[in-house]
Amino acid sequence: MSNNDNTGTPKAMRNIFGIIMIVIYIGVGVLFFTGFFQPIYGSWEWVRWVAGSIFTIYGIWRAYRQFTGIDA
Repeated sequence: MSNNDNTGTPKAMRNIFGIIMIVIYIGVGVLFFTGFFQPIYGSWEWVRWVAGSIFTIYGIWRAYRQFTGIDA
């Protein structure tokens, strides 16, 4: 089986999608930190910090993988 670059998703589209997802993950993390989703979690303040931390850390991890070429 040969490795053909013409099959699958083009590399430019993968890169654009990866950058968009990085912005979304970090953005949602920041929204959790600022209390934007207060009606969802109500008085459970720990949810705000845990979810914000998870989204932000995963966004940074995706950015690292994206820009170092691990997700090629």
